[in-house]
Amino acid sequence: MNLVSGIHHVAVITANIDRFIEFYTDVFEMPVIFQETTPDFRHALLRAGQQSVLHAAEMPDNIHSSGLPEMFKRGHIDHLALNVPTESAFQIIRRKLIDRGVSDGAVFDLGPVLNLSFSDPDGMHIEVCLIVDTSFEGFHQPQPYIDKTS
Repeated sequence: MNLVSGIHHVAVITANIDRFIEFYTDVFEMPVIFQETTPDFRHALLRAGQQSVLHAAEMPDNIHSSGLPEMFKRGHIDHLALNVPTESAFQIIRRKLIDRGVSDGAVFDLGPVLNLSFSDPDGMHIEVCLIVDTSFEGFHQPQPYIDKTS
């Protein structure tokens, strides 16, 4: 059994969220499935496939908000997230990450997705996502997940 079924999302920083959304919705016809303005930044989720999302955050003053032309010197992606195919795979990965000491094991409910974070060996923030509603409707701010089955 494969514990990962693909990339859930890649988070990128942009100087202008409106320009970013216009480009990706026009060229790639990616629908915006969530958009929000917080006190710190604006961000949006654009559906990039059946189980994938492009997550853009507007931060005009961030030094990484503009891409650099030279390969391998373009800066660091803010984070990425991996899809898992089943609740069982999600729990296996969660236990392994806790055992390695790279995650506290906290699970967050985002509406159609359950989310767990960890740091990889290079210190990169990575998320593990279990899609619980393939319509991707009803995204909301992260809330602590309470398992109603136990």
